[in-house]
Amino acid sequence: MSWWGPEVPEAADCVLAELLTRRAAEHPDRVYAVFEDGSEWTYAATLAEAERVAAGLHALGVRPGDRVVAWLPNGPDALRVWFGANLAGATLVPLNTAYRGRLLEHAVGLSGARVAVVHADLAGRLADVSTGALEHVVVLGGDASPVPGVAVSGPEMLAAPAPGFRGETPEPWDAYAVILTSGTTGPSKGVVCSYVQLAACARAAFGDCFGPGDRYMVNLPLFHAGGTIGTYAALLLGGGISLVGAFDTERFWPAVRATGTTHVTLLGVVATFLAKRPPSPADRAHPLRRVFMVPLVDDAAEFAARFGVEVVAMFNMTEVSIPIISGPDPGVPGTSGRLRPGVEARVVDEHDRPVPDGRVGELVLRTDQPWALNSGYLGMPEATARAWRNGWFHTGDAFRTVDGEYFFVDRMGDTIRRRGENISSAEVEAELLAHPAVREAAVVAVPSPLGEDDVLAVAAPVEGATIDPAELLRFLIPRMAHFMVPRYVRVVPELPHTPTNKVEKHRLRAEGVTPGTVDREALGVRVRRDRIGP
Repeated sequence: MSWWGPEVPEAADCVLAELLTRRAAEHPDRVYAVFEDGSEWTYAATLAEAERVAAGLHALGVRPGDRVVAWLPNGPDALRVWFGANLAGATLVPLNTAYRGRLLEHAVGLSGARVAVVHADLAGRLADVSTGALEHVVVLGGDASPVPGVAVSGPEMLAAPAPGFRGETPEPWDAYAVILTSGTTGPSKGVVCSYVQLAACARAAFGDCFGPGDRYMVNLPLFHAGGTIGTYAALLLGGGISLVGAFDTERFWPAVRATGTTHVTLLGVVATFLAKRPPSPADRAHPLRRVFMVPLVDDAAEFAARFGVEVVAMFNMTEVSIPIISGPDPGVPGTSGRLRPGVEARVVDEHDRPVPDGRVGELVLRTDQPWALNSGYLGMPEATARAWRNGWFHTGDAFRTVDGEYFFVDRMGDTIRRRGENISSAEVEAELLAHPAVREAAVVAVPSPLGEDDVLAVAAPVEGATIDPAELLRFLIPRMAHFMVPRYVRVVPELPHTPTNKVEKHRLRAEGVTPGTVDREALGVRVRRDRIGP
C-alpha cells in the first residue's frame, strides 16, 4: 500500500503491541531506551516490562477497549505503563502531572477509567477530589497513600514476570490513547487518538530521516503528543530513544552527548534559551543531527549553523498528524512548512469560505487516509461536532499561505483587536525575543479604556541581564507597525508554563495590568502613526 493513500494499514504496520513484539523477536539485544540514570532497556527488556504491566492490569480486571489512567512523570514507569496498557489491549489516558483540584477531578471523571497507575508524590491529590469510576489505584515510586473509596496497591501489582502475555490485539482504528489538551484556557478535552493517527505522525516527521542507528530524545512529557510521537516513531522505525524528565538548558547538551541523541524536538522558546547562551567551543561537539523546531524561530539559520544541525519546521497539534512540515533548513523565515502527502487544507473565514493567498483565516484539514486525524473528543459530542463541521477538522489556529508555504499566525482566540486592527500576539512576541536581554516573552490582550484591547507584553530576562521597559519599547517601535507596539510592559523572573512548556496566557490575562506593570504612556514613550502620501 501507499502509506498516504486511502487504504487503512494493517495492525502489523501500526499497532504498538505488534511492533514491540516484532522488534523484540528480530533485535532482542538492540538498545531501545536510555534513561537519565544511565540505565538501558533492550527491545527484549522493554517487551518484558510491558508484559508484566499488561498481566497486572489484566488481574485488576482491565480488558481490551478499557481505559487506564497513567499519572506519572517521564521515566521507566511511564514508558512501561503505556506499553503495558496497549499490550493488554487497553487505551491509555495519561494525565498532566500538574493537575490538581477541579482540573484533576475533571480529567479523572472524563476518562471513565476503573484503574489508575499513579506516582506516589501525586497520589495524595486524589484524596481531595471525586475519583469518578476509579476502583483501584496502583501507586509507584514510593509508599502508597490511601484514596477514599478506592482500593490501593503498590508496585508489586505490576511487577510479576509474565512472558508471552497478550491481550486481544487492537485494530488500527482503535485508540492507543486519549490525550488531554493542555487546559491553558479551560477544562481539558480528551482527544481520542488512533494507532493510525500515531503512525501517520511518526512517518510524516521521521520516515525519511530516522533508522536503527538513531536515537530520539524525549524531553516532552509522555502525557503530551509531543512525547508519544517520537517514542513510538523510534519503535516503528527500529531505532531508540533517550527518555529524560524535562528540558533543562544547562543539562541539554551533556545529555545529548551522554545518550548519543541524534534527533530532538525543541519548542521555539526552548531553542531561544539555547541560542542565548554564550558561544562555546563545544557547540558542535555532539551527535545531534536534526532538530524539529516548533515554531521556527527567526534566527533558525543561525541556530543551525552554530550547532551544526539541520532544522525542520512543522505544525502539529494533538488532534492532527503533522499535516505541515518543511524540508531541512527551509530558508523561509517564519514558515511552518508545506502540506505533506495525503492532506487537504484550506484557510477559511468564519463561514468556512476559503480566503485568498496571503490573508489570515482558520486552518481546516482532512486526510485521504481514514483515521489519520483524531477520532473526536471523549464524552464531548458537541465539541466534536463543532470541530468537525462541514467535513473538515477546524484547528482553531490562524494561518496564512504564500506560494504553498503555510505560516502560523496565532491561536484564533489569541488575536488582539486594537483600534480596528488585528494583532498577532505571536508576531509581537517574535520581535520581543529579538531583544538580546529577553529570554522569553508573551503578549496578551487587556481591556482598553477606549474599547477593544490594549497590548500587554510580559518578558523575562536572560540570566544576568536586566530589561529596561522604556529601552525595550524604543527597540520595538521601529520594528513593527505602530498599532502593535505594547501599551504595557511587565518584567518578571520567568513566565508561568504548563509542563509542556506552553505559556499559561490565561493567567497573564487574569492578572492583567498589575501594580508592577509599566504604562508606555506614563513613561512618555511616543509611537507615531505612519503616514503615507500627502
